[in-house]
Amino acid sequence: MKFSENLKALRTASGAGQKQLAEKLNISLKTISHWETGYSEPSINQLIQLADFFEVTIDELVGRKG
Repeated sequence: MKFSENLKALRTASGAGQKQLAEKLNISLKTISHWETGYSEPSINQLIQLADFFEVTIDELVGRKG
């Protein structure tokens, strides 16, 4: 599964909206939308924040299977 698909799945499973996630990470709603559509990807620092928010590893977040 791609990062964009994982992000959307994790966000919806957590019950968080795009706006809530954007506010938590102090970024724009448009940025979350771009990540979920695959238009852009987060920086490593943003990946760390996302992994912490969803309580998953970065590998899980980006769809890497070990």
